Amino acid sequence: MRKFVLVALLAAVPASAQAMDVASFLAKADPLMKKGMMAIFSSDYKVLTSEIQTESAALRSERLAAKAAGRPQAYCPPEKSGLTVDEIMKGMHSIPAAQQPRVEVRDALRALLGRKFPCRS
Repeated sequence: MRKFVLVALLAAVPASAQAMDVASFLAKADPLMKKGMMAIFSSDYKVLTSEIQTESAALRSERLAAKAAGRPQAYCPPEKSGLTVDEIMKGMHSIPAAQQPRVEVRDALRALLGRKFPCRS
């Protein structure tokens, strides 16, 4: 079931207009995780799906631009890779609660990807 949620999180949804902080993300995501499959009927589900998709695409573009310019990349994933819902949630929860309101989802994802897919020189 978690794989279904991940696929749905990465499905095409219009981009969000403003970056979300980790505290706001978790305030919406934690209750949805408890709903299981019923989460897809929530409006928050669409908001979170959009946030993950938008920030993942931005990070990919950022990484590819750094690679093309010969600059260090924040992470170096294999050809076919990704994050599971559990990995995303664990990564968000690993940020201390006091810092969560000041950390954007993009930065949390970048750090998580960097830990999962470190670049080897």
